[in-house]
Amino acid sequence: MIIKRFNTLVFSILFLFISITIDAQKTSSLENHDLERQNLERFDTDGDTQLSQEEIDLMFEVITIEVFTGQTLSQEELRDIGHTHVRRGRIGPNRPQQKLTRKFDADKNGFLDSTERQAALKEVQQDDRVRGPKRRRPRRENFQSSTPGLKVSPEDVKGYPTSSLYDPAVLRTIFIEFDTENWENEMAKLKNTDVEMPATVIVDGRKYPMVGIKFRGQSSFGHVPAQSKRSLNLSMDFIHHDQRLYGYKTVNLLNCNGDASFLSSILYSHLAADYLPVPKANMVKVVINNESWGLYCNVQQYNKDFLKDFYGTTSGTRWKVPGSPEADGGLRYIGEEIGKYRQRFEIKSKENEDAWKALINLCKVLNQTPADELPGSIESILNVDGVLRFLAIDIAVANSDGYWARASDYSIYLDDFGVFHIFPHDMNEAFRHSRRPRGRSPNNIGQTVDENSNKQRIIEGKRTIDTDLLSGNFFERDRPSRGRPRHGGPTLDPLLGLDNERMPLRSKLLSVPEYRADYLRYLRTIAEVSMDRENLAPVIEHYRNLMINEVKIDTKKLLSYDDFIQATSEPEDDRTSQTGSLNHFIDTRREFLLNHKEVKNFDVIDMRQKIVTKKFTRINNPQITVSISEFLASNNLINRNSSGQFADWIELFNYGSKDIDLSGMCLTNDPDKMCKWQIPSRTSIRSGGYLLIWADKNKNGEGLHTNFKLSKNGGSIILTSDNYVVDEISFGPQQPDVSSGRISSPEGQIKKLRPTPNAPNQLRY
Repeated sequence: MIIKRFNTLVFSILFLFISITIDAQKTSSLENHDLERQNLERFDTDGDTQLSQEEIDLMFEVITIEVFTGQTLSQEELRDIGHTHVRRGRIGPNRPQQKLTRKFDADKNGFLDSTERQAALKEVQQDDRVRGPKRRRPRRENFQSSTPGLKVSPEDVKGYPTSSLYDPAVLRTIFIEFDTENWENEMAKLKNTDVEMPATVIVDGRKYPMVGIKFRGQSSFGHVPAQSKRSLNLSMDFIHHDQRLYGYKTVNLLNCNGDASFLSSILYSHLAADYLPVPKANMVKVVINNESWGLYCNVQQYNKDFLKDFYGTTSGTRWKVPGSPEADGGLRYIGEEIGKYRQRFEIKSKENEDAWKALINLCKVLNQTPADELPGSIESILNVDGVLRFLAIDIAVANSDGYWARASDYSIYLDDFGVFHIFPHDMNEAFRHSRRPRGRSPNNIGQTVDENSNKQRIIEGKRTIDTDLLSGNFFERDRPSRGRPRHGGPTLDPLLGLDNERMPLRSKLLSVPEYRADYLRYLRTIAEVSMDRENLAPVIEHYRNLMINEVKIDTKKLLSYDDFIQATSEPEDDRTSQTGSLNHFIDTRREFLLNHKEVKNFDVIDMRQKIVTKKFTRINNPQITVSISEFLASNNLINRNSSGQFADWIELFNYGSKDIDLSGMCLTNDPDKMCKWQIPSRTSIRSGGYLLIWADKNKNGEGLHTNFKLSKNGGSIILTSDNYVVDEISFGPQQPDVSSGRISSPEGQIKKLRPTPNAPNQLRY
């Protein structure tokens, strides 16, 4: 294999050579370029007699390697480069899969059995669009060699039939039974087709027949060799359309490629859940054909189930923005032609031309409206506050697969009211320390640069061709674990790249002074409230204890047990944490953000709901020692009301030394209505006692029942007395069967809790 890892000296020479060469060619027409003429047929992968941006990127990379090595790369070696798809057909996220199921489904039962798959595989082998699993190499020097896993049967493991699919307290085992021992080879060859491998899935002693399974991901598949852990997608509704696993039709099992702790997605989800809709995540163990394949991160799919969880609806249009070497999925306006946007945004719901037009209009308004006019034009079509939260969280955790890094790997939702919402998609590259960029000098370690300002441009008539030659990632684009400069690490500047036109959610929105102020205010709040040991260290400790024995015996893990121990190591004391650990990243990142010259100028706010103007005043009466202690706004399995229903509830707590009479006090979820529901007379709470009130509109049930419900999408709970506020809580989207409340004091921060109605509050972990 010609392509080798370049050391610092070699890359520096090559870097200088390319820079000089391209600078000398700036004014040359590409049509007249001898190199382009000689290689048009070679690199014109879609056969349209022109070189697209992606084809030009591939051409520059390959020719540079060939000039440097003096050897010509074969077609297979072109595919080995990895970040460009060398194949005939449409380029972009919406390119069609190779359709084989209907063609080879001889018995018309909706899936391919073993015999039918063999026929399909013969056709796949003739199609050079599909790359086999051995053509890519592992990315890391310390990549662990795989060995057969332990034999495990369903009778050997503990079941958790009463726990939700994403319950963080349990480590559930998912058994997968294929009809062949050659499942891995078949799935690898069928990855870029519409064929799903049928399997029986067993969870908590229950069998789920005819589940469709595929390998998923790009780098998590292509950079991982056969017999090692690759990410999986389970379609529970593959054949039986109403089949669900604890209410979910799709299960994503991620291999945590490059993440020694396994916890990046989980920590991101935990931190962000207070502020915006975010995929839920926990850990599971996977057993395939009775062989243990070790631990996987179970991350919620962005589908209708996600919308139902967070928005209470399954309608609307969904897009996923996949990883792109060109970083061009950032909502840049590129004209009115829908086809150009299809190349950048992968629609996940039914085709809807009106939705595409709305997306184009969003891009146009975002990019072409002057900053002083932008709020009046965009707030009716974009949830700007949600976007600012998303941008703040993504850069706070230094998510190198995030919008700030590649303008990709995020999700877009257009609701029924014509408003766009933005939230995270790929969370596996967060909470990581800076790593040395391959081939760069030690002086550049950990630095973050604005790549857009460093680009060389080669002008071809009216067309500008961007290349990444001077950004330090010429050979490593779309390979995020290699430690290129945009990995950032704990000293990542939250204001980098604000002039990057490819990322208008940052460059355009943050050019509006009030939006920039909100963004910085959110960063300060996240750093102060969420990016701290009190919030995150218990999560790390909990999962370390839950996983440690399984990590030790996991023969398929991609990094070593020692790597896991270091990454999840506990703080040595209040101020010291082990270098390279998650806790060290958290400590360092928090300190950096809180001392940032602009972030530190803003105060901490309650981000759990956008600030509203209160029309009444908080009371300061030491005789009313009652607070809102805990609430549950998404009760699926915790406790039932007197009518046998799982209903929302609010818990009050008397923290004083005397009993309190609550007669005449009110609860409301509407800041404009001070007394929406009045507490009945002769209602009291003893000293140190609790009072549970059902928020379910149940007029006839036993106990106390308000005339309003809580919204799992966010809202307010306000306790009032004589036209004054006694206590209030504003909250964002809630997770099923996870309550929220205070631990330390009536004025303490709101935390995620394990539901404990009429009992002292307990942290979720």
